[in-house]
Amino acid sequence: MSRMRYFLKRTLITVALIFLVATGLFLFFRAMPGDFTSLLIQSGLSPEQVVRLRSKWGLDQPLYYQYLSYIRNLLTADAGISFRHGTEVWELVSPRILNSLVLVAPAITATYIIGSILGAVIGRYRGGLFEKSSIISVSVFHSVPEFFLGIMLIAAFSETAGILPSSGMLSVQTSILIQDQPFYEMLLLPEFWKHYALPFGTITLYFMQYPALIMRNSVVEVSGQDFLHYHRIKGLPRFALLRKLYRHAILPVVTLYPISLANSISGLVLVEVVFNWPGIGRLLVDSVLARDFPVIQFVFLVAAVWVILGNFLIDLLYGVIDPRVSVDGDGE
Repeated sequence: MSRMRYFLKRTLITVALIFLVATGLFLFFRAMPGDFTSLLIQSGLSPEQVVRLRSKWGLDQPLYYQYLSYIRNLLTADAGISFRHGTEVWELVSPRILNSLVLVAPAITATYIIGSILGAVIGRYRGGLFEKSSIISVSVFHSVPEFFLGIMLIAAFSETAGILPSSGMLSVQTSILIQDQPFYEMLLLPEFWKHYALPFGTITLYFMQYPALIMRNSVVEVSGQDFLHYHRIKGLPRFALLRKLYRHAILPVVTLYPISLANSISGLVLVEVVFNWPGIGRLLVDSVLARDFPVIQFVFLVAAVWVILGNFLIDLLYGVIDPRVSVDGDGE
């Protein structure tokens, strides 16, 4: 029962956080000076036309009325209409979310697979040149801003070597040819994977430090525990002994994985801008420059929900892995 209360408590806190973030975003963007209509005035629209547009978009309504409409629309999965594009925000954002997930989810997953293997090797054979060079390498990659790391990869593999394209998901010609095809058709094209390589490599190299160093420290710590000495004395084969070692050492890395997956959204904006990747990061930058408040507001909300739900899943995972997390301090 205590575990059920823990899960219920975390669920209520998560819902409250999402509501507070949505409210904060609404107030923040309404407090900013200027709106999209100020750009329309500069582009030549008459004041009468601007007044009609403000009335159409509800910008002339009282703040509390705009807020109630905003919350009601969110509860009914209506994110509003883009000022700039004149289309529904969800229709504009949803393919960008998919593009971002295609980039970041495999990259973070590959980072943790490769990083945990590297960290296990470092921890098992520590004290030599390989350990020092590996730790320095992953630390240097993470100390460089992700956008600058992407620029260096473009300079090396696109500008100098000329073997990989530097931007986009596909060339313009190919994009036109497959624009009516299902999304998965793009994933089957060799051209897509060439465009995918550099942003994928940027994210992988940047986040490699976390799993590698944590796995290394975990392997070092587990290697000195009594159960391994017992298995050595019992004559357990070397491969079976290493498997037990890695199974016990991998737990901190496994619990860190969803954290990095959730928090990677913060660095995704600059990576997408550098590589002109059509995800939510690129859309956010374009919408900020155009003051397209409905899109900006919803993209920020998506990013916040991404992080909040990621941490919510981590809390649930902790509650399953370690029952002590869900036990109240009331003596139960």
